[in-house]
Amino acid sequence: MTGPVRRVIALNDLGYRIGEDHHNAKLSDAQVEAMRDRHENDGIGYRRLAKEFGVDRGVARDICTYRRRNQWADRHKTVDK
Repeated sequence: MTGPVRRVIALNDLGYRIGEDHHNAKLSDAQVEAMRDRHENDGIGYRRLAKEFGVDRGVARDICTYRRRNQWADRHKTVDK
């Protein structure tokens, strides 16, 4: 028999979950980075990115302009999954 599955989550300076660990996150951190790379390096527009990643155009814009998902982890916490 195995024990509980443990994982590490990212927290901001106030102790709130951020990035893909946030309860409302629709995209993984890797998907967010891929979206930003495609926009910055390949010049892909927000509309096309939104369609490819399954989000609204405004969400794609906010991610690419760092209005969303722009916090860095202050610390990490291990939790049972």
